[in-house]
Amino acid sequence: MTEPPDSLSDPRELLLAYLDYYRDTLLRKLDGLSDGELRTSRLPSGWTPLELLKHLAFVERRWLRWGFLGEHIDPVWGENDPETGKWSVGAEESADQIRALFLDACADSRSIVSGAQLQDIARGGGRFDSPERPPALSWILFHVLQEYARHVGQLDVVRELADGATGE
Repeated sequence: MTEPPDSLSDPRELLLAYLDYYRDTLLRKLDGLSDGELRTSRLPSGWTPLELLKHLAFVERRWLRWGFLGEHIDPVWGENDPETGKWSVGAEESADQIRALFLDACADSRSIVSGAQLQDIARGGGRFDSPERPPALSWILFHVLQEYARHVGQLDVVRELADGATGE
């Protein structure tokens, strides 16, 4: 997938195209890494590429299902080790399972967004169960987009350290 064209001017289409672009870029950056590399950290913080993929699957769930729709989801922080709070992938979880979890979460998010307008306000009862006004879908999607941009940039460095691969 290539970056959305510079002729795209509709804000909704542009936002959703960039989200899909970063989702695809994330997966492409993981392609070709061995299971060992997917489970190896190259950073002082300790996260692995497979843990990052699982984290972003739960980001999708937290912000769109729990946040925007106000659904009850369990576990909310399913990528975190209960004892350390750090991202984790169990030895019994395969790379294919985590990839499927991610793809399912992205499909759910696309379905949620397809039935809503950018100005729609998140429902209460989920992530935004407070007296403050919940955010609009546009704010949530921009937050998710910036999270992808940040994490894909981090993965650029990790991939280069792992095998020298660079580029988008």
